[in-house]
Amino acid sequence: MKRDIGQEIIDGLGTFARALKEGDDIAKRFTCRTVVLDIVPSDYSPERVRRVRAALGLSQALFAQFLGVSTATVQAWEQGVKAPAKMACRFMDEILRDPVQWQRRVRQCMTARPAVV
Repeated sequence: MKRDIGQEIIDGLGTFARALKEGDDIAKRFTCRTVVLDIVPSDYSPERVRRVRAALGLSQALFAQFLGVSTATVQAWEQGVKAPAKMACRFMDEILRDPVQWQRRVRQCMTARPAVV
């Protein structure tokens, strides 16, 4: 008779909980793996920031909105006044890795609003 996967998971978690409660060496009793991502953010010069923005075809204001930063921050990056934070660098690395995917994503985010006069 085939064992129900749900019951197998519950039993396994129960075994794990008991091992924790008893102070067992988890690494010796269970198969444990550590996964590490080998990802280091690139450095971004003003020219490289502009290249990422151009790859998406966005103004500074829309690029800033997409990244979740202020327009002044993007301007400071592009003028070399300030370097982008590591998180922004990682995001821009991903954009450069597959600009077409991110162009599609930008288009999905765009909504037209009537002009305010």
